[in-house]
Amino acid sequence: MSSTDTGSTEAPSDLRTLLLDRIEDVPDYPKPGVVFKDITPLLADSGAFTALVDALAELAVRHGATKVAGLEARGFILAAPVAVKAGLGFVPVRKEGKLPGVCLAQSYELEYGNAVIEVKQDSFGAGDRVLVVDDVLATGGTAEASLALIRRTGAEVAGLAVLLELGFLGGRARLEESLGGASLDVLVTI
Repeated sequence: MSSTDTGSTEAPSDLRTLLLDRIEDVPDYPKPGVVFKDITPLLADSGAFTALVDALAELAVRHGATKVAGLEARGFILAAPVAVKAGLGFVPVRKEGKLPGVCLAQSYELEYGNAVIEVKQDSFGAGDRVLVVDDVLATGGTAEASLALIRRTGAEVAGLAVLLELGFLGGRARLEESLGGASLDVLVTI
């Protein structure tokens, strides 16, 4: 992977092609007019899935992460094996009410309402460097909230790494300030 001046990383063309060839468009799902990007064919291909996990784990190591956070729900599927491959702990960032014990919550606005995500209060601490992993960067709302939530625990954001960026939705611009100098690494942009 090569870095650009903005701290972003782009996958090499062969990895990009491998991943993109295994992401299927599903028209009119979950509602008419939406083209859903289905990653299940990629996950079912052991070679492609391994290449994806290896690339994301390399980013975790390069950014000096001490933990990997996965965003609900498909981010869990990617972040857990990335953490194992990099030799790090995995922390789920969940929708409100899904975690037991004392949690920190962060609300955020969606294009159609509000939502809340949570993390267990003791999941991160001072000195932790967290790589946030998700499958898709769309409008950036969930990612932005997760960055704020992680910083509230006293941890540092090492970076945000995503499989697929839907560039036309403007999530990157929304995250510019929230990243606070941390990198945004995208393997495939459409």
